[in-house]
Amino acid sequence: MEEQVKTVLMGIRPLLQADGGDVELVGIEDGIVKVKLVGACGSCPMATITLRDGIERILKEEVPEVREVVSV
Repeated sequence: MEEQVKTVLMGIRPLLQADGGDVELVGIEDGIVKVKLVGACGSCPMATITLRDGIERILKEEVPEVREVVSV
């Protein structure tokens, strides 16, 4: 599952990088993907929306074992 998550995140990263941000995979535990939003995404007021409506939605679609995505 970790490789699948990494592959999906690699596809998402250019979108975040275009706005000056990025996402780093911290770890996966019991279907919960832990990520860190960095750069502009780390301090953006829209970070929660980016995390839930973007990153989490796409990961759940592509990797059914993902239950939740949290920012750490």
